[in-house]
Amino acid sequence: MAAASEVLGRPLTEPVELSREWAVVLRCRDAADGGTVVLKTYPQTADGASCFAAEAAGLEVAGGSALAPAFLGADAGLQVVVMSDLGGGRSLADVLLTGSAAEARTALVDWAAACGRLSVATNAHRSAFDALAARYLAGRPTESHLAGLPGRVLSAPENAAKIGVPAPDGLAGELAEVAAAAAADQYPVFSPGDICPDNNLLTSAGVKFLDFEEAGFHPVFLDAAYITMPFSTCWCVFRFPPELSAEAEAAYRGQVSAVWPDLANDAVWQPGLRRAVAAWTMSSTSWLLRRSLAADVPMNSEQPSPHTRQLMRYRWQSLLAVLEPAGELPAIAALVRSLLAATAGWHAPELPLYPAFR
Repeated sequence: MAAASEVLGRPLTEPVELSREWAVVLRCRDAADGGTVVLKTYPQTADGASCFAAEAAGLEVAGGSALAPAFLGADAGLQVVVMSDLGGGRSLADVLLTGSAAEARTALVDWAAACGRLSVATNAHRSAFDALAARYLAGRPTESHLAGLPGRVLSAPENAAKIGVPAPDGLAGELAEVAAAAAADQYPVFSPGDICPDNNLLTSAGVKFLDFEEAGFHPVFLDAAYITMPFSTCWCVFRFPPELSAEAEAAYRGQVSAVWPDLANDAVWQPGLRRAVAAWTMSSTSWLLRRSLAADVPMNSEQPSPHTRQLMRYRWQSLLAVLEPAGELPAIAALVRSLLAATAGWHAPELPLYPAFR
């Protein structure tokens, strides 16, 4: 609070703790107008420094878009970010888990379009983001989850071996292709990075994104796949009705095609999307398979969520569903078929629809 007060040049009082799961988040009274602001501070670790730099730089770039909190200041020494307070409200996750089908459909499509609008609004600011992130990192390496994505893709044979599945011929080349696509600089877009459906607020003024700890520019297909899979790294995963998944994808694609017109071409979009689904699936195998072997437990003990084994098999099944009709990445498809066969004894039930659509 003292550091944030110094940054703003006025006192902040009456702190209320909003979260202490990893970063500490406080809502404080602002002496300037009697309103409130939000402070966020991160552990003094390599991960904490990376997340601080991404969030501070990301909010500076996105804060003027009307799709994110406004950036008010930062203290690099204590890794404190000060931002405007968006208040409370429901998230997309809340609506998918407890809302009606009509509410959930509207919220999902609006959210997907907002993901695209944020990318459009920030498209011209990549050099500014890169400079800000480098300044906040002060020579330290980034430890973001996305930075490690190519490496997790390449670790697929090692992970498959944990359940006795050998690597099929040609797998190394296909994994290298997918890893390269995940790290490519073609069709880059800005994203908060972790667009899990609980990292937003659905407000009367539209969707507002929260949590920019993984913010940065990355290939457009990674966010497109995150939307359609759905939610590649999140606990809040059930199935969408097929037509709704297609509608959400189209809402996002329609926005980002304004930045990259090539994305309106199916010959560009569909292969890129399939490789991104493969990247996220191979990545999730690196951590979700480990959890599944340790215990078959809910992904979130306090909210409706799939079990680890149920979600792992769903990820593999979903990847096959996009690769087999296209006849692409046959070695990866063969690996996934073997993984499914090796885990048939898990007897994991089929992943159901989101509660809103049951």
